[in-house]
Amino acid sequence: MEIKSILLGHGSGGKLSHDLIEKLFSKHFDNPILKQQSDSALFGVEGKHMAFTTDSFVVDPIFFPGGNIGKIAIAGTVNDLAVSGAIPKYLSCGFIIEEGFSYESLEQIVVTMAEEAKKAGVQIVTGDTKVVDKGKCDKVFINTSGLGFLDEKYKPISSGTGIRPGDKIIINGSIGDHGMSVMAARNDLNISADIKSDCACLNHMIADVLDQTTEVRFMRDATRGGLGTVISELVQNETYGIEIKENQLRIHEKVRGMCELLGFDPIHVANEGKVVLVVGKKDAQKAVEIMQQNEYGQQASIIGEITEDYKGKAWLETMIGGKRVIEMLSGQQLPRIC
Repeated sequence: MEIKSILLGHGSGGKLSHDLIEKLFSKHFDNPILKQQSDSALFGVEGKHMAFTTDSFVVDPIFFPGGNIGKIAIAGTVNDLAVSGAIPKYLSCGFIIEEGFSYESLEQIVVTMAEEAKKAGVQIVTGDTKVVDKGKCDKVFINTSGLGFLDEKYKPISSGTGIRPGDKIIINGSIGDHGMSVMAARNDLNISADIKSDCACLNHMIADVLDQTTEVRFMRDATRGGLGTVISELVQNETYGIEIKENQLRIHEKVRGMCELLGFDPIHVANEGKVVLVVGKKDAQKAVEIMQQNEYGQQASIIGEITEDYKGKAWLETMIGGKRVIEMLSGQQLPRIC
């Protein structure tokens, strides 16, 4: 379908986003590194393997239970590097600030970013600040870029080229927490729900898994578009399929209830502290146990597997024994969630 104007859905991380990337950005920016289309660009510099990523954050509201726009900016960038198999090291930070924005609020955001960077073991080494006229920006937008170092043996993780039938699919905890915490914090919805965002830097937990196992085939953080989009994107045009067990998915009751109230599918709701891994069956349970030793992986579990059936498709086995196709998020489910 021809794109005539930009819609909110083009920023959803789902099908419209993929169409925009393919038909516009990839078409005109075409180069071998960009064609990787992974969470981080991978390339070599003087014999060293590097990972580089960038992300912009426009979440509304900028403060929500469990975090703020600054915490997401650090965690999102660190996690994009970590799921590529890299060790995050250096970040840049750019602010676009609306005239009249509270200095106290800005300082709170910056302090949070400093704290999260310290926890993750990364340094914010450069940045930029722009102030625009009142009404030309919604309070504050943040862009962060990140650079990390990559061991050559982890290069296939971004593309998932080593995935094979029998591999297990793992996630480090409950889904949908971030998206529903942000929606509950929006005053115009007049909803009160005790839901906390899962926003967190996962690089230390991921590094432990990589250090102690040898069969991690793929990793991706389930942000915009949620778990469903990650799974459907992974299997697209492949010779294998995926089956997920609904009874293995962890969804907090308050998240489930709010999703039902608003008409959202939890499997497509954004997360900011969840990583999806594909791990060989020999190492799968070991990977789960390693993650469970970390504060951000205590509820880690195997939720499905790669199968020779359903080639190019992902299926969810429901609680009642039925099955339905998991598709990439279509349209805009939750605007400005990160």
